[in-house]
Amino acid sequence: MKVSNSFVALSALSLAAGGLAASNSSSISALLSNGYVQLDGASSDAYDKAKAFVATLNNTEKITIITGGSLTGDHAWTALNTKDGVSGINYQFYVSGFTMANALTMSWNRDLIKSQFKAVGDEFYKMGYNLIDGPEPGPLGRVPYGGRTPETFSVDPYLSGIAMGEAISGMNSAGVIAGGRHFLLNEQETNRSSGTSDTTSAVYSSNAGDKTIQELYAWPFADGVKAGMMAVMCAMTRVNDTLSCEHNNLLSGVLKKNMGFPGLVFPDVNSQSTSYGSANAGLDFGSSSLWTDTILEAGIANGSFTQDRLDDMAVRNVLGYYYVGLDDGKQPDLAGTTEYRDVRGNHGKLIRKVAGESLVLLKNSNVSGLGLPLNKPRTISLFGAHAGPCMAGPNQAFSVQGTTSDVYQGHLASGTGSGQLSLPYLMTPFQSITSRAIEDNSMIWWLMNDTYTSTTDGFGGGGGMGGGFGGNSSGPPGISKRAVNLGSLGQGTALTPSFANYAENSVVCLVFLNSYSGEGGDRSELSDDDQDTMVTTVAANCNNTIVVVNTAGPRVLDAWVENDNVTAVLYSGLLGQESGRAIADVLYGDVNPSGKLTHTIAKNASDYPNPICTTADCDFSEGVFIDYRYFDDQNVSVRYPFGHGLSYTTFDYGDVTVSVKNKTALASTYPTGEVVPGGQADLWDEVLSVKTTIRNTGDLKGAEVAQLYVSFPEEAAQPTRILRGFQKVTISPGSKATVKFSLRRRDISYWDAKAQKWAIASGDYEFTTGSSSRDLRGSAKLTI
Repeated sequence: MKVSNSFVALSALSLAAGGLAASNSSSISALLSNGYVQLDGASSDAYDKAKAFVATLNNTEKITIITGGSLTGDHAWTALNTKDGVSGINYQFYVSGFTMANALTMSWNRDLIKSQFKAVGDEFYKMGYNLIDGPEPGPLGRVPYGGRTPETFSVDPYLSGIAMGEAISGMNSAGVIAGGRHFLLNEQETNRSSGTSDTTSAVYSSNAGDKTIQELYAWPFADGVKAGMMAVMCAMTRVNDTLSCEHNNLLSGVLKKNMGFPGLVFPDVNSQSTSYGSANAGLDFGSSSLWTDTILEAGIANGSFTQDRLDDMAVRNVLGYYYVGLDDGKQPDLAGTTEYRDVRGNHGKLIRKVAGESLVLLKNSNVSGLGLPLNKPRTISLFGAHAGPCMAGPNQAFSVQGTTSDVYQGHLASGTGSGQLSLPYLMTPFQSITSRAIEDNSMIWWLMNDTYTSTTDGFGGGGGMGGGFGGNSSGPPGISKRAVNLGSLGQGTALTPSFANYAENSVVCLVFLNSYSGEGGDRSELSDDDQDTMVTTVAANCNNTIVVVNTAGPRVLDAWVENDNVTAVLYSGLLGQESGRAIADVLYGDVNPSGKLTHTIAKNASDYPNPICTTADCDFSEGVFIDYRYFDDQNVSVRYPFGHGLSYTTFDYGDVTVSVKNKTALASTYPTGEVVPGGQADLWDEVLSVKTTIRNTGDLKGAEVAQLYVSFPEEAAQPTRILRGFQKVTISPGSKATVKFSLRRRDISYWDAKAQKWAIASGDYEFTTGSSSRDLRGSAKLTI
């Protein structure tokens, strides 16, 4: 159902209702000890071990643990070793640079997501790190300019949630504690922090209603808790004017009570400002200067703090240690930054596979001999700084802070800041395509500069007299022009370097673009005039111009994407150490592209509703209407919709059927199950099943990501349709596959802010399958 934006105007900014507002220090400490959160299996065993260990400690020892210290003697405890890294270990020699999360999710492949995070976890484990500042479902992507998007999954909470669950499972299986971050509403870098321990200045407040928080921003964290997440990092930001790390309703209510989170909450840098306020709100790990023996013992004596809360904090700090099996004593000691350890194994092959599946084919010509895949072209030209290596690298420190452009002058495969990869090497398109040109007996030119003119450093100007050095050049030092003048032999293949000259002599022209961002700085633009001019100049002289884009977030393409001479566009996030090889694999058809967009590409930057907020209060007045939800609700035309992605083959969809799997559950408006990690147990029960078929109608084997969108009754106040399922299937030519989408109770629920519960609305639901959010192939209706 279409719902106007006026309906979701800020109506519940205080988060004050029902059980959330009632959370306090004593109720927090009781959530685990009184069985409010029902643990079973590995989590129950870990809790029993943690509780037994903490029972042997005195208060001084407990305070040592919750402030990151070690214990010796009879109650020995080694402090957990914390490290940044979503897609690889930040600032560490001899480790892998994996595909960044914003690209990884474009694969829409659950198995690959889990496999990559398992491999990342393995490297952390072997290097001696065990509490990881890891998977990031926040920022979600409300602001397309947001700086942290390379590290995060997707703008859609369902897709981000599935990825988050796989990420946590993967890292847990490696024996490390994966800390999900940033909780909550940390949607931009501008004014996110004062940069000092004075958290009262320059920190913006994200102001959002309860429905928005539950249905969008907290949703993927629940998937992480369900999968066994035992640590959560609270954000630098304020939420509704209270610091996230001191926000009782967020930490104790949304996270610990509603989601049944049993682990520890730890702060981002400079995100704790008080002693008792932070502890009573739900922070479990914190500052040794704010949580001293003297301060906390005094709090227990005067009632500002409680013994039960201290015990609960200590238990939560060690529970994850037992949950992932670190008590077996097998983890190696912490490695030095430059210490060599053989941790990479065959991860390079995995990275190449992941990167190949994460490339999205946005456009492709169907005219014979044009577009993709390439078939041994006789002449090739490469354009743009992104095609080849930077002048220094690949691990020079770089940051978006203080820069005037979002374009990186070299091949970009990593984000910046704490999410920057530690690349052991970087394969660029220039290297990989040159290797293919050698195999194919092709001829290749390159001009790896976005703004090249005849006066650009590195080439002479003029008409290319003798030796190709140019009429006004003296050639390399020590060699006279006369010595290299070929005279009557002519110039052979020499061309005066220019976009036009190289383009008009090439069968295929490959233009490479990037945009980058990272921690500490937001993007300043969603396109770049210099890059766009390069594309249009090349396309004016080459009828087979193919553009490859690797970007931190949405990149507007309308300056050239409709040009008839732009025959194909490949698009993705940042691909890691095997970037160049993966791009070449898809360009040459060794890999049939199967990636899909995880955000909408608008026609104009101004079409996106949310710019960077520069005021002290940032009101999320759009509610749950972000990205494709907004564009659909407002009926705005887009260039490429969420979920879009082509293949070198084609697919047809069959009819859609929906069946009820649990009538009893659907008869109840609200869930009735006990609270387990992830929330009430019956939220995770399968209640509906939707099926369709897909046939490969082309000539090549390929994979399709079938997507399920659900439209809700008006009572639920939801967008026109929202993603609630996806399956990636590989199909041979002429064959078909049956695709089943299993819907959990939570997938057809909305947040009832008055009741403070997930509810199922009564009325008509529509279940639509398709190849993107706007390429819809079939639907079925069901009345509940």
